[in-house]
Amino acid sequence: METSGSATSNHTLTSTGGSCLWDVSNKVKFCRFLCYGSEGDIYTAREEGCFSLENSGALVSMLEDGRGVEVVEEIKKFSRDGQAARLAPSIFALALCSQHEELNTRQAAFKALREVCRDPAHLFCFIQYKKELKRGMKCGMWGRALRNALSHWYNEQDALCLAAAVTKCKQREGWSHLDLLRLSHIKPSKDAIALISKYVTKGWKEVQLAYADKENSEEVVRVLSYLEVAEKVRHSCDETEVINLIEEHGLERDQLLTNHLKSKEVWRALLKEMPLHSLLNSLGKMTSNKVLAPGSSATLTVCERIQCDTVLKKAKIHPFSILLTLENYKRGHGYRGKTKWEPDISVLKAMDSAFYKSFLNVEPTGKRFVVAVDVSTSLSSLVPGTSISTAVAAAAITMIFARTEVHTQVLAYSEGAVFPCSISADMTLAETTVELVKIPSGSTDCTLPITWAMEEDKSVDMFIILTNNPLWGFAASPVETLKKHRQTTGANSKLVMCGLTSIGHAITDTPDRGVLNICGFDLGALNVICNFARDLI
Repeated sequence: METSGSATSNHTLTSTGGSCLWDVSNKVKFCRFLCYGSEGDIYTAREEGCFSLENSGALVSMLEDGRGVEVVEEIKKFSRDGQAARLAPSIFALALCSQHEELNTRQAAFKALREVCRDPAHLFCFIQYKKELKRGMKCGMWGRALRNALSHWYNEQDALCLAAAVTKCKQREGWSHLDLLRLSHIKPSKDAIALISKYVTKGWKEVQLAYADKENSEEVVRVLSYLEVAEKVRHSCDETEVINLIEEHGLERDQLLTNHLKSKEVWRALLKEMPLHSLLNSLGKMTSNKVLAPGSSATLTVCERIQCDTVLKKAKIHPFSILLTLENYKRGHGYRGKTKWEPDISVLKAMDSAFYKSFLNVEPTGKRFVVAVDVSTSLSSLVPGTSISTAVAAAAITMIFARTEVHTQVLAYSEGAVFPCSISADMTLAETTVELVKIPSGSTDCTLPITWAMEEDKSVDMFIILTNNPLWGFAASPVETLKKHRQTTGANSKLVMCGLTSIGHAITDTPDRGVLNICGFDLGALNVICNFARDLI
């Protein structure tokens, strides 16, 4: 789709003496940290950061400036609205706020605990971060405020949901529900929560003795029945019984024993209600153990669910996520372990169909994009950590923006020339890939797309430049060229330099807030780009 030169920018240009102010403030650095775990201008795909006081300087500075309540509100926003490419930085930031000396900051952090740490895995992570911070901050940990916050976390849960949670995720990060309930001295707010607390701290036999002859409320009876089922499946060696319990009570994989998962029939029972994310992640395993045999009813069920419009919409599956899974399934073996499989053709077709349907799950930003693909070098190499070639990755990225953003221009560039590409909504991924790679290769010059926009008098909000080659022999800098574009067009233009094969080295280095580097590519990278376009980071 052509970029409209008359489209109005949603940015407000800030200027002093005719020049734009693109300073990177502490607030921006902090929001970048919340988004992807680094205060710098580099997002590295598939990298889990180690967080500490030393690498969260902007956060610390904001707290020292008395902006703790504002900090907590940002943490809540990033975790609640799905803006974070990774949730761990938000949990770390909340833990740091909860240890701060300023009372209002601590109170705000503990009040936000349930909203940020929505499941037990997040909660255990929060407690572990607090333990690690305790050493550096030289402060206490298990005070009344934390005990009260944990009590609220458990007491405010729906009782049946909490029963499921404590049987699915019992411990993480060296912490368990038993640890937290004992250390917080929880005072249950109602009988059903008291029952779950007793189950966790005393065990099922104690619960049976305590509740056998009592007149129990309807809610307590439901929770008792659920816990009885969870206990029964844990101790059952009867395949038929396990299957019946799964089907009648909606039990999930995490509630079963490893031995149960050796049974094909157990897997088939799990399939019926398995969340779509879990199903996609289990395709290789289920094909390997012949649960998904060619033409079987299980395979037909899986194919129907994968490409069901309602299921895709409910799960909010992103097309790039499906593509990653599809390419990994296609190659027939995982990244770790010895599991191998022969990809099923019907599953491949269903995933291909789901890829195109899931574009409806992408929320547009309303900005004006130029997505430019460097074809100066071979696009046959793989994006690190994936099974996707850089050619397919580039094609998928251009499709996502061309299909979801009204004002998008796709370019291929090489050897001093820029070639506008016609990427229409009805083109397949294969057709898009062919459209990009048919351009002759040559030398790399990442300034070409920006220069093209100036020559064509195009006002652009976001330049996304995809390249395999971090080095080029031209003296011009993409950042300096971007500044000229801002001055020429009056647009508040930003630049994302994406090195598809980079493993952590920035293609350009600048203190300009309107420039961001992406090394490699994954689903989180798209999240980062959209946040950047919306001025959130």
